[in-house]
This record gives sequence, structure tokens and C-alpha cells, in this order.
Amino acid sequence: MQFKDQISFVRQHIKKNKMRVFMTVLAATMGTAFLIVLASVGFGLHETIRGEILSNRLVTQIEVYSSEMDDEKVVELKKRDHVKAVVFRQNLGAEQQSSIGEFTGNSQLIVTDFTEEKKANFELQEGRLPEKVNEVVVGSNFADTLMNQQGENEEGEFTTYDGKLIGEQFSYQISNDEGEMIEEKMQLTIVGVGKKPAKDWEQDQKIYADATIILELEKIYYAHVEKPVEENADENPLFYGNVNVYADKLENVKAISTALKDDGYSVYSISEELDQLDVFFLALKAGLVFVGTIAILIASIGIFNTMTMAVTERTREIGVMKAIGANPKLIQRLFLMESAWIGIIGTVLAVIISYGVSIVSNYVLPIIVTAALGEEDFGDMTVTFSVIPWQLVVIASTISIGVAMISGWRPARKATKIDVINALRQEL
Repeated sequence: MQFKDQISFVRQHIKKNKMRVFMTVLAATMGTAFLIVLASVGFGLHETIRGEILSNRLVTQIEVYSSEMDDEKVVELKKRDHVKAVVFRQNLGAEQQSSIGEFTGNSQLIVTDFTEEKKANFELQEGRLPEKVNEVVVGSNFADTLMNQQGENEEGEFTTYDGKLIGEQFSYQISNDEGEMIEEKMQLTIVGVGKKPAKDWEQDQKIYADATIILELEKIYYAHVEKPVEENADENPLFYGNVNVYADKLENVKAISTALKDDGYSVYSISEELDQLDVFFLALKAGLVFVGTIAILIASIGIFNTMTMAVTERTREIGVMKAIGANPKLIQRLFLMESAWIGIIGTVLAVIISYGVSIVSNYVLPIIVTAALGEEDFGDMTVTFSVIPWQLVVIASTISIGVAMISGWRPARKATKIDVINALRQEL
């Protein structure tokens, strides 16, 4: 019997029992669709949380911690393979005050190397980077910290500075070791405003100055505070810093982090967070697929019953086929083809339905959740409740068709063992 004849034979017998086959296909479809939709929730949550983490952080950034970090070590870090930039930001360990006219604030001064900042994609909203000692860049929310404590608005709050920033000079003071403001002031000029953070809830109120300003700050500070003794000269109490290393590619972040750990540095990178996240969601998705597989196994009971009844009803036909010399393997193949057909049709319909459910849920569920929480939206966070990657379709299809074949195997084997004489004696 040729292959097309086998297909015709299977189609003919499926048509004879349309309702029974339809209900069996429906059960297979529902089981497979349940698996895909259930697992797609895990993929959706994974994509949402991973995207949120990546949007909040620079993916190539590695935070390096060392109690003995200095310029020499920074230079050594720059020479490492696949390192794009090394940003050494030093914070001032004293209270600070900034003033423009009657407006005063307490923004933190950050001393950095703008050459490395530029390599690390430090972006400006307007203006340029500093070129002179007393030129600075301020954060996008710097003006919000400058308040006029002598005047209040209609709501009874202090008014904040709303004038232009680029080109403006402001007075900058630091405190002594007792927290009292030193009268001597520095005049700093704003030449740039940093780019606004991606998230609305993030605030950048800092003042960014070039490292050349350190000498002038130390001169003011140590004119009122006793200098450390010579043997502790390297331990500067005025500044404390942190280092961020930037890899040239995301793929190299893990290798650089490992090398730094081997050299005794304490490091943290987003790749470690993503690795932990991926392991957690891998286990979650595997669990969801397992739960969904149970639904397919339940549907397989229907396939088994359908195929068993098909063998019973066609006993005489099987006997005739054997009598005219049909190979038992051919008979087995015909019934396996029928069970496979049920699995394939059920899988195709399930995939189509699953994609439809996924699209609808991603549109409707945010509206329902938003209404339930009483919020206008999720803010800047993009929430995806369901994602169906091609890998999930392949896994579900393999499980569905595989279970259908296994369910039809025993009835198919039973068909090959039917006695020819007894089969021919059976009445039509």
C-alpha cells in the first residue's frame, strides 16, 4: 500500500466517526493550549522583570569595591582586556551647601574624570562638559534642591529655583569636621545639565566636577581642619570613592567580573543578577510546563479510548487486510498515523488559540489590573503578562504529538495481534 493510499485510508475512517474524533481533537487542543498559555505567563514575567532591570542599569557596568582604591589601581584597571572605561567617582565626606541668590540647597558634589565619563556614555540634557577647574555639570533635578526659605508659595511650601542654569554661577561651601559651614566659598559655573534619568521616580540632584577641583577643596578644608599625619597621608578623610568598570560588550562582563574577583576585589554586575533571575525563571517555566503536561496526559485518555474503539470496530477490516497479505507493521502504522493526525490537528489549533489568548490577555489584563488598583497606568514599566516564544511552541508540540503517538501505540499493537479467522467470522 502506497503512502497516499494510507493517508486516504486514515481519512476515510476519520470521516466515519466525525463527532468522536472531533471531541478527541478538542480535548487534545484544550490540553495543549492550556500548557502553552500557562507556560507563557512564566515567559512573560521573565521578560518583564528582565527588561525592567536592564532599563534601570547600564548592562556593561561593573561596580568594584576596595578599601584601598586609589588612582594607581584605577590606571591598572584601565589596562585590562575588554575594559572600555573606568570611572572613579569620589564623594566629599563633608556637609555641603550651594546657593544662587536667595536660593540654597544641599546637593552632593561628585569629583570624576570626564574623559572616562564620556567613554561610559555620560549624557547631557544641554550644555557641555567642564573644561576648567571651576566649571561643573549639575543633575537634571539640581534646581529642585535650591529653595528660598524666606518665601512660600500658595500651598505654603518653599519656592524653588526656576531660572536658567547654563552659565549661572553659584556659591559652594563645605563644612569642617564638626559640621559647621566654613565661611570661605567657591564660585562654580554651571556649563552643563545631565540627562534626565529614564524613570520618573529617579532624581539626579548631584554636582559633577572634574578631579582638578580636589586641590582647591583640600586647601579650603585643611585650613580649618588638622591634616592627617604623614604615615596616614594616603587615608584622605575628605574624599571616599567608588569605581565603576565598563566592559566593551555585555558578553565580556562576566569574564571581567571573574578576573577582578580573583584579584581580591569585591564586585557586583548586572550579569550576576540576571544569571540568578534566569535560573529562578528556568525552574518556574519548567514547573509550569510540567503542570501543563498533566492536562495533555488527561487528554491522552480520550485518544486512547478513541483508538481502542476504532480497533474494535474495524476488527473485520483488519482481518481482511491480513488475509490478503497486509504486513502487521503496515496495520500498526495506519493506526499510529490516525492518532498522530489527532495530535497534529489538536496542536495546530492549540497554537493558534494560544497566540490569540496571549494577545488578548496582554491587552485586557493591564486594563483590569489598573482598574482594580485604582492607578492610571503602570508608570514607565511595560508589563507583559504572556509571551509565547518559538521554543515554547516546539516543546508543547513535541509533548502533544508525542503523547498522542504513545496513546495510540497500544491499540495499534492490539490491531496487529487480531486473529484472522476470528476477525472474518465477525459480522459487519
